[in-house]
Amino acid sequence: MDPLLVRAARGERTERPPVWLMRQAGRHIPEYREIRADYSFLEAIKTPDVAADVTMLPWEYYEPDGLVMFSDILTVLEPLGFSYHIESGVGPVIDDPVSGPDDVDRSHGDVARELDYVGDLLVELNRRVGDETAIIGFAGGPFTLASYAVAGGPSRTNMPLRRLKAEHPEAFRTLLQSFADVVRDYLEFQIGNGADVVQLFDTYAGVLPPADYREFVLPLHREILADLKAPSIVFVRRMNGRLDLLAESGADVVALDWTVDLGDARETLGETPVQGNLDPSVLFAPPEEIEARTREVIDEAGPSGHVLNLGHGVNKDTPVEGVRAFVETAKSIER
Repeated sequence: MDPLLVRAARGERTERPPVWLMRQAGRHIPEYREIRADYSFLEAIKTPDVAADVTMLPWEYYEPDGLVMFSDILTVLEPLGFSYHIESGVGPVIDDPVSGPDDVDRSHGDVARELDYVGDLLVELNRRVGDETAIIGFAGGPFTLASYAVAGGPSRTNMPLRRLKAEHPEAFRTLLQSFADVVRDYLEFQIGNGADVVQLFDTYAGVLPPADYREFVLPLHREILADLKAPSIVFVRRMNGRLDLLAESGADVVALDWTVDLGDARETLGETPVQGNLDPSVLFAPPEEIEARTREVIDEAGPSGHVLNLGHGVNKDTPVEGVRAFVETAKSIER
């Protein structure tokens, strides 16, 4: 039988909701900090055994229904010829950002060769635990990746990329297409190496007006997600009121941030499975409050086509007990 997460992603009625958490292998787990004391972030994600050890940490603590590989959305910059590093207190810094409208048409190199460490990680995860839970791969979406590439790092407003769109719309379109092409190959590569489910994180694309999202981003999401050989999840923040656009993306599952009313989302999306969407701050509450709020999410979502998750990633200061209460609540459901 397929893993619980895979069955829910296909819209099936499941005996209970599968549960995992975005960023679940991160800094809230003490052993993560111990591992990172010996390896930089990039060293850790590029060393398959180390990345597998980090990925396995939530399994040792909670046994969720999906293990998301320990990696980063920016790895896919490498086949496009970008280099980047991580600065403490700043985050990722692109060493050679897009220099202007003449620097946007980029063909990508061999994903399997340049990102072989990701394939090795997925193979190792399947060796360790592939029969017991679903293995989750992921990639950044074209708008989000382009935002980093143009700004040279994180941008709270995404203004450098939005300005490129306003001043040079065809260059903007070309840049996003370059990212879409490599992301499609990357997700296929992950599935070929054992990912049971893949998630597309185009987190920043929600800053676009609906018309721009429909014109520039939606066709690329469709292109990336069409006919993948594993269920796919799409996540874009700040899409409340525009969920119909996500439903048109071709993703099997629409992930919802915590600002979305799950009952309303179900009405808008119909039979499309959903993922989410507990507010991550709730995990700081007492266990009984976490259980009550989690059950509200589960009840609103209904018995089929729901993957329980947060509405965004786990905060680094979240107590282990809070995450455990969330996961155990899902596991206590009987249908």
